[in-house]
Amino acid sequence: MYINKIERKDTDFVSTYEYVNSCYLCIVNHENYIRRCFDLAKRGIEGVSPNPIVGCCIVHEGRIIGEGWHQQYGEAHAEVNAFASVQEADKHLLKKATVYVSLEPCCYYGNTPPCTDLLIRHKISHVVISATDPNPRIAGGGVKQLRKHGIEVTTGILEEEGNWLARRFFVYVGKKRPYIILKFARSTDGFISKKGEQTWLTGKASKQLVHKWRSEEDAILIGTNTAEIDNPQLTNRLYHGKSPLRVVLDRQLRLSPSLNIYKDDTPTLIITDNTSIPQHSFIHTDFAQIDFSSNRLEQIVEVLYQRKTKSLIVEGGAELLQGFIQADLWDEARIFTAQRRLSSGIKAPKISGEIIEKIALQKDILSIYKNK
Repeated sequence: MYINKIERKDTDFVSTYEYVNSCYLCIVNHENYIRRCFDLAKRGIEGVSPNPIVGCCIVHEGRIIGEGWHQQYGEAHAEVNAFASVQEADKHLLKKATVYVSLEPCCYYGNTPPCTDLLIRHKISHVVISATDPNPRIAGGGVKQLRKHGIEVTTGILEEEGNWLARRFFVYVGKKRPYIILKFARSTDGFISKKGEQTWLTGKASKQLVHKWRSEEDAILIGTNTAEIDNPQLTNRLYHGKSPLRVVLDRQLRLSPSLNIYKDDTPTLIITDNTSIPQHSFIHTDFAQIDFSSNRLEQIVEVLYQRKTKSLIVEGGAELLQGFIQADLWDEARIFTAQRRLSSGIKAPKISGEIIEKIALQKDILSIYKNK
């Protein structure tokens, strides 16, 4: 159980030992250490795609002696960083320590060596795992490898939470497409905007949260009319970290190059039906050609998957959002209801799913849906 907890910002990279000593005065079971792994994993959300976010901590007799998380794609995994954080004076404790990890350790050579080899080499006695990895190259293989070498393995601790934490990766490897998040705001009387004009519905807090979300996902998609009427920048300028790949549908390539989506400080992908890709001087703008007359959304998703896009926010307009809903091509929906009436305009998309959370943000209500 947690005896005491102090507030902290996710961006505070305080020392492992300072954080643990100040936040948790008593940690008594597997679940609490796994929750710590979840907290650590979230720190890597901006840099590891298309890999999963993973956190790891090493515990000896009720004391965390090392911890780490996967920080950057292609670089050290969470387990490696956790072992590297162990102080010299504590290294002799490793053989009697328990390693906690939010996701099953990898057991094959990729960009880095297998983490199972690291655990075996240090003769760890016990490994506790939240979620098993659905990647066909692992899929329980990490657990088998550890047990083969005499290491006790416990799995399924807070498994549902662990699966949710790794949901983007699970969809990416399991369904071979990005994890798709639908995002929009609606008025109290069910409209998404006025016709033919830019319409702001939500307040400052909601807008800042949306920019935080952008830093966490790989790409953001809008349609032609949204790009033309709203002229959005689609960056996370109100937060920090990376901005997502901007993906814009422009079937006939009619959008003006003076629009914000062509500003060359953020990568942009224009998806078109036009086989004559124009010559341009935009360094960070790319084009992909698909057939808009058949299975348009499936083709868009496939283009992004081939570009190793693990997650996608679909932000508008209403027709595009409704298309994803009707095709049952979505995983999560984040819908703001603003305390404002429009009386007329473009109807908000209709969606059904499991509401997993409701949050009040000043005058706005955020409802988060999960596709059943």
